[in-house]
Amino acid sequence: MTVYRASITATLIFGSLAIAVSSATAQKRYDPGASDTEIKIGNIMPYSGPASSYSVAGSTEAAYFNKINAEGGINGRRINFISYDDAYSPPKTVEQARKLVESDGVLLIFNSLGTPTNTAIQKYMNDKKVPQLFVATGATKWDDPKHFPWTMGWIPSYQTEGHIFAQYLLKEHPNGKIGILFQNDDSGKDYVKGIKDGLKGRMSIVAEQPYEPLDSTIHSQIVALKGSGADIFFDHAIPKFAAQAIKKVAEIGWKPLHLLVSVSNSVGSTLKPAGLEISEGIISTAFLKDPTDPQWKEDPAYKEWVAFMDKYYPNGDQTTTFTVVGYLFAQTLVEVLKQCGDDLTRENIMRQAANLHNLQLGMLLPSITINTSPSDFAPIKQMQMQRFNGRTWELFGPILDGALTGG
Repeated sequence: MTVYRASITATLIFGSLAIAVSSATAQKRYDPGASDTEIKIGNIMPYSGPASSYSVAGSTEAAYFNKINAEGGINGRRINFISYDDAYSPPKTVEQARKLVESDGVLLIFNSLGTPTNTAIQKYMNDKKVPQLFVATGATKWDDPKHFPWTMGWIPSYQTEGHIFAQYLLKEHPNGKIGILFQNDDSGKDYVKGIKDGLKGRMSIVAEQPYEPLDSTIHSQIVALKGSGADIFFDHAIPKFAAQAIKKVAEIGWKPLHLLVSVSNSVGSTLKPAGLEISEGIISTAFLKDPTDPQWKEDPAYKEWVAFMDKYYPNGDQTTTFTVVGYLFAQTLVEVLKQCGDDLTRENIMRQAANLHNLQLGMLLPSITINTSPSDFAPIKQMQMQRFNGRTWELFGPILDGALTGG
């Protein structure tokens, strides 16, 4: 009888454990790319081609996820970060996205770079209902949850930045004549629309010169802009062409007020190749702490970033903002994945990404926070003006809000 009772007791105990395990398991929800031990994340970067200077962001993200894994992962799960090169070529982006989703089985594609390249896969990602999360481009189209609920941006939109430049010009240079250089795609057209909408017809735009990403130079466009009589040069170009523009402006003796967009204002990736001396006086915008700005040298967040770089990405460039932005992108994704808990479904990832409220990250400028909602897929909407002094950027003026009405 004693043995019999023990058996009953054991059965009850094991039965209770089975129910508990079953209950715990039931609380966990996974889509392809997630498990008890792993979160598989896809990424596409231009490690080659005309936009290759941006690719250090992808390398920084890989390093940051190595850090997270070394510290125990996210809720005990290791990040498996799979990053492919598309050479900034939309057909190649499509190929790599299909490979990540259909062969590698990633849970999401994170922070793929470029407007034309992300445009090429946006419909595919939304048809597949796979998150295209925190794309590395500021095109306004990424903030369209009604039509593309699986795509979300991160950096200030190009129209937002255009509004902020317009605020600055209307206050400081209202009588100037503007000449615009822009990439002939959605990114460039967004910048042009942003500055035009912000100016509301109160300043004169005397010339607009487009270029193609595969052009060899933009020299003829710079000469034409000078010939237009413009005394303000609004420069939307990826780093390769932004450096060319700075050099050509100096070479032909043109002395406009040079406004350089934030996607190309990296000291290490644009201004050094162009020449620091001839870059002096350029005006730009910022939303993050430039690593070359001496005011941050004793800042705890800056020191934390340097320690991360030294340990996990020792060969990384600590003079470029692209390593800073990669770090910030990765931190934001980690926050989203932490919020997901044990519900690692694609639907919940987008739900949590659309539920970020006043998220403060140390390498963002003070007072700039990340905010999203189900109807707002534009996480950052504020920037500050800055001027290059020949060595570093110097911030000036207040934090400006360029939020687009109605998204």
